[in-house]
Amino acid sequence: MAHPGLVPVCRTVFDEVLGDRPHQLERTRDDVHITAEHLVAVRRTAGRPTPEGVRDNIAVALRYYDAWLRGQGAVALNGLMEDAATAEIARVQIWQWLKHRAVDRETVLGLLDEELAALGATYPWAQLDQARDLFERTALGKELPAFFTTEAYARHLVGRPAVRA
Repeated sequence: MAHPGLVPVCRTVFDEVLGDRPHQLERTRDDVHITAEHLVAVRRTAGRPTPEGVRDNIAVALRYYDAWLRGQGAVALNGLMEDAATAEIARVQIWQWLKHRAVDRETVLGLLDEELAALGATYPWAQLDQARDLFERTALGKELPAFFTTEAYARHLVGRPAVRA
C-alpha cells in the first residue's frame, strides 16, 4: 500500500468480496487456459509501442531509479505514488520490446538521451549518471535481471555510506 490513508478504502472493497474469508483460492477459472508462452507473445499483440509509450517507460524508470538511489521507496510520478513495481514494469516492458523487435535499440537510446537531458534540466540534483547506468544494465542488456534492486545494491550502494533524501 503506497499510503496508509488508502487502507479504509481498500479494506471496504476486500471485505465486500471476501467477507470473513482470508482468501478466495477456491475460486478457479477452469474455462481459461493461459500458458507462459501466452504471457510473452509480444509479436502477436495487435498494436505497436508508440514513441510516447517508450519515452514514458524510460522516464518512469529513470525518475524512480534516481529517487531509489537517494533513499526513497515511494515516489510521486505523474500525479501517482509509485514504487519499485512500477519501475520494474517500465524497464521489463522496454526489455521485452527490444527482445521481440517491437522497437529498435537506436530509438530507445535516442529517447533515453532526450529524457536524461530533460530530467537533468528539471532536477539538477538528480543522480542521473547512476540512474542511466542502472537503466542500461537492467533494461538494455541481452539478459533480463530478475530485479533492478539486485543490480542497484551491488553496483551503487554496497560500500557507500547511507544518504538521506
